[in-house]
Amino acid sequence: MTEFLEIDGERIGYEVTGAGPLVVLAHGMGDSRRAYRFVIPRLVAAGYRVASMDLRGHGDSSTGWSSYTRTDTAGDILALIRLLGGPAVIVGHSFAGGSATIAAAREPELVSALVEIAPFTRAQQPDLGGLLRNSRYRKGMTRLMGTALFRSVGLWKSYLSHAYPGTRPADFADYLGTLEGELRRPGRMAVVTKMGMAAPTDAGAQLGHIPCPALVLVGTLDPDWNDPRAEADGIVAGMPAGLGRVVMIEGAGHYPHAQFPDEVVTEMLSFIEERKRQTPS
Repeated sequence: MTEFLEIDGERIGYEVTGAGPLVVLAHGMGDSRRAYRFVIPRLVAAGYRVASMDLRGHGDSSTGWSSYTRTDTAGDILALIRLLGGPAVIVGHSFAGGSATIAAAREPELVSALVEIAPFTRAQQPDLGGLLRNSRYRKGMTRLMGTALFRSVGLWKSYLSHAYPGTRPADFADYLGTLEGELRRPGRMAVVTKMGMAAPTDAGAQLGHIPCPALVLVGTLDPDWNDPRAEADGIVAGMPAGLGRVVMIEGAGHYPHAQFPDEVVTEMLSFIEERKRQTPS
């Protein structure tokens, strides 16, 4: 059931399933909380209370916000945790991976651990050599840039098809169709463009201040970087020593949680349970 969190006259759509320690799921730009449709039942079955939220201007959330930065989304995540009673493990994908970083640094008492999936958490510079040599990276970047320039739903769908290499969910075609309908609603692609243009410098500035363990999950075939492993390692290197860990999901693109949910949830649960064992009662 969709519920709403009111913030500054606007609203964030979310739903809560299960009982137990709180896990908050935040999706990436141009998607919705349904991105975690395969993850939620697995976490609930493992004994967690799972809150999945729509980012500003996505899904059931409103579009009248004054800005759409990672810092804004971090504030929305923290407001939801306060409403539901924290602390929480925050799971953030792509754009929201940077938001999770900011949230943990801003209010450490509300965040027990981070799981960042294919996160944009550092300032990005186009890899010109990679664009020439790596066709997967080149195709991903041209589609992303085209989406931003033309606010094109078609180019975004083309990017998504490219970002799910090999294995795809059985409902992939239907999922894209539903997502297309949502993004063609007035103002939705303008939000995607604003988010795409928001550099992750605010998240990068907070990497060194996170107080809790962080798991960085990245697909080996993620087209958003010329070298996905190097990007993941760079994110962890920016964290305080000993807090970050990288797990690469073999064969996954930018959406490993939808392509390989069993493997992703297994890694998440192992990480969360280890964190619980290390935390004094």
